[in-house]
Amino acid sequence: MTDTLLVTSTNAGTGKTAVSLALARLAGDRDRTVGYMKPKGTRLQSNVGKTLDADPLLARDLLDLDAEIHDLEPVVYSPTFIQGAVRGREDSANLADRVRDAYDELATDRDVMLVEGAGTPTTGGIVDLTDGDIAALLDARAIVVADYTGPSDVDDVLAAADALGDRCAGVVFNAVADAVYDDVESEVTPFLESQGIPVLGVLPVERDLAGVTVDDLASELGATVLTEDTATTDAIVERFLVGAMSSESALSHFRRTKDAAVITGGDRADIQTAALDAPGVQCLVLTGGHRPSGAVLGKATDAGVPVLSVDADTLTTLERAEELVRDGRVRDEHTVDVMQRLLHDHADTDRLLD
Repeated sequence: MTDTLLVTSTNAGTGKTAVSLALARLAGDRDRTVGYMKPKGTRLQSNVGKTLDADPLLARDLLDLDAEIHDLEPVVYSPTFIQGAVRGREDSANLADRVRDAYDELATDRDVMLVEGAGTPTTGGIVDLTDGDIAALLDARAIVVADYTGPSDVDDVLAAADALGDRCAGVVFNAVADAVYDDVESEVTPFLESQGIPVLGVLPVERDLAGVTVDDLASELGATVLTEDTATTDAIVERFLVGAMSSESALSHFRRTKDAAVITGGDRADIQTAALDAPGVQCLVLTGGHRPSGAVLGKATDAGVPVLSVDADTLTTLERAEELVRDGRVRDEHTVDVMQRLLHDHADTDRLLD
């Protein structure tokens, strides 16, 4: 009989994909055959003319799965799909059958199935396919992956667990900062367990996964690296600053931050120069398709600070960049390797997998 574990989360960007794939690998290390699926594709990208979720593509590669994408991702939860559902063009019963049929195909001869939830537990409610609905449909245990910045985050954990009911096996807190780590262990954990919600892991923040590399940022923004031969792009960016003030104010502001990228217009040489004088600035992102002056590029080269150029405006670039940081490091094998180690060291993997 296949043991099915649904990995859901309190909100997007908690590391749910990394946890799902790391658990799959840990199960494989125990000589168990493992399968994977993500019933609702929500992390969308264009791929050969079709909208696909990047997570099943990564899972198929890392877990060496011989499976079709339409089984790994039976429902593409795109804006077009949602609009069609609102207009009554999607049948909930048919969609549930599609998910179940795909699961049955993927679970054949598998000891363990890892089922990844959507961005939030309620995603899919419009067609009766929330994560709770999926857990019931597939007779799965479920764990909740959550972040924690303060006591109010416990509300989200309680809501997610309540939606799952008796299928909730517990919660794993991910990327918990040092400042609140003791609070989670000494206060939050006893409280949740008094509510019948086991805390199965408290994973510390891993700086390597806390942001995005400059190289990943350039790739995801479709940016041109103007300092490609003279500056390293493996530095980590955790926050973004917009240079829209005077150069004097900008320099004071920039010097108070670290591990930052400054996003500003390509024609703002004064802001660019101020950013290059701040030790915590890891790169410049210049918007509007403007090429900076030779003096600015020379200063950036001397400082070893990469300069990226994008055609989009500053607001659009900022929104896309912040979305990347909310998602964490662009998902790759390294991310899963690190998560596998974190789960091994800081979570009760026996209870998670058995």
